[in-house]
Amino acid sequence: MTDIARKVGAEALGTFVLVSAAVGAAVFGFDVVGALGVALAFGFVLVALAYTLGPVSGCHVNPAVTLGVLIRRGITPREATLYWIAQVAGALLAGAFLKLMTSDFGEVADQTGGLGTNDWGQTISAGGAFVLEVFLTFVLVFVVLLVTGRAAAPGFAGLAIGLVLTVVHVVGIPLTGTSVNPARSLGPAVFEGGSALEHVWLFILAPLIGGALAAWATALFDGPSTELGRSKTSDPTGVIVPADDEAPSRIPEQPHI
Repeated sequence: MTDIARKVGAEALGTFVLVSAAVGAAVFGFDVVGALGVALAFGFVLVALAYTLGPVSGCHVNPAVTLGVLIRRGITPREATLYWIAQVAGALLAGAFLKLMTSDFGEVADQTGGLGTNDWGQTISAGGAFVLEVFLTFVLVFVVLLVTGRAAAPGFAGLAIGLVLTVVHVVGIPLTGTSVNPARSLGPAVFEGGSALEHVWLFILAPLIGGALAAWATALFDGPSTELGRSKTSDPTGVIVPADDEAPSRIPEQPHI
């Protein structure tokens, strides 16, 4: 299997696991674990994925993260496009899994009443939801880019990313259900339909804007952008650790998150 095929496969699998397991925690068990339990499920799953798939693809599993990495020149446009396709495919497969389990086949009660989809109207307005999702995604991607950047502490990126994902879900679940990930929103919405599908555009656009803003803000704190072709080494979690600037230049493998 080629290197790019491994990366794309890892992104598809990782996104499937994130959506099916973490959104599944809400769909199958919200009445038991509550909002905090679902937030922890998202954080724990991402920590596990970061340490298992990080060395393979960077474990973006989120189009907003991939956009941020692309803007920071940590991935090529071709790779980013393939990552986005893989992430959407993985999320759609997860949405199909959730739908199957809550259908007559699985006979599992949907405890969210909407297949874990994101929406607005009951607890927040459309404008409020848009601002919230931009802000929460900004926080997530900002942390991701900084803890995997030049000044990163090797080995701790996965933990930091999982913790921040937990926090943004604690904030967002009572209001929008928390997207901060266009693929996560699109997958269940396609199979739920109705208002969730009509409104999914917001949960695609707002996170992408938040991810782009985070990439630009990161440049103020992370020094020179991570460019393809700069000498780097990576630790076992996939965190980029820039090599000594005095080291001979060489062409590295693609950077990971």
